[in-house]
Amino acid sequence: MTPKVSRLSWIALYVLLLAAFGAGIYIAGKRVDYSWHWERIPQYIVSFDGEEIQAPFDGFVSLADDGKSIHLQALRTAESAKFAEFDRINVGDGDLVFEGDVLAIKAGISAGPLTWGLWLTLKLSAVSLLFALVIGVVTGLGRVAQNPAARAAAATYVEVIRGTPLLVQIFIFYFFVGTVMNLSAFTAGVAALAVFTGAYVAEIVRAGIEAVPRGQMEAARSLGLNYVQAMRHIILPQALKKSLPSLAGQFINLIKDSSLVSVMALTDLTKAGREVVSSTFSPFEVWFTVAAMYLLLTGALSLWVRRLERSMAHD
Repeated sequence: MTPKVSRLSWIALYVLLLAAFGAGIYIAGKRVDYSWHWERIPQYIVSFDGEEIQAPFDGFVSLADDGKSIHLQALRTAESAKFAEFDRINVGDGDLVFEGDVLAIKAGISAGPLTWGLWLTLKLSAVSLLFALVIGVVTGLGRVAQNPAARAAAATYVEVIRGTPLLVQIFIFYFFVGTVMNLSAFTAGVAALAVFTGAYVAEIVRAGIEAVPRGQMEAARSLGLNYVQAMRHIILPQALKKSLPSLAGQFINLIKDSSLVSVMALTDLTKAGREVVSSTFSPFEVWFTVAAMYLLLTGALSLWVRRLERSMAHD
């Protein structure tokens, strides 16, 4: 068998496995007597119903004589708001509305709830990743520091964070730390994810530093560099290069772990999925779509890391 024929055979086997997986899902759906309704999902990804104009507070509505503007007067304060750019009115003159009620619709294409949830997940993961990387590098350096106090503090942080569940830490940051420091739900979620992931990044960085031959540090010191300069210019670049695959795996875990912030007042992708399920009564379609959207994020990150690895390999 020639190499080309062998390669085609393995590709055919891969396609058969995918087909078998799809058939298995279809048969499972038939066994539970489930009716698939994929046509319900696209509107929750991209909406053609237009953008909703919601009431920013409780109040009474008054409409202009020409019907082209809405004036909202707050119920308990002197606050007021005016809305003029819309295509369809959902309220009448003198109506009492509450915060979040839809006042009017502005025609056009808008992001659906799943897309907004994906965006919040992406933003939450990106900000948490940056802080986790800083925390992890600093703590990793502390783990290999010559100062015993720094080593002990770094080790305590790593063991405490890795020894407790992320969900418990999210509750602590949201209900305790967030209340004491008056943090928003987004800030508390970022802090919880960054602190949790930072502990694992610290161990990855420590392992990367220890994988660099000790002679590298000795050579750097013999050239006149102090410890900080040697670590910054010689050791850390090599350590991070060696640690890149492990760091990529941890960052992918961070994206998936961000789904736990749905227990807070944040409509991330997972919480948006739950809300769509309650609206459509199509749990299989919604959760397969949510899984595909998470896969889109993690796959893009994996692709970027592989390109970065190839780029660094040529340096």
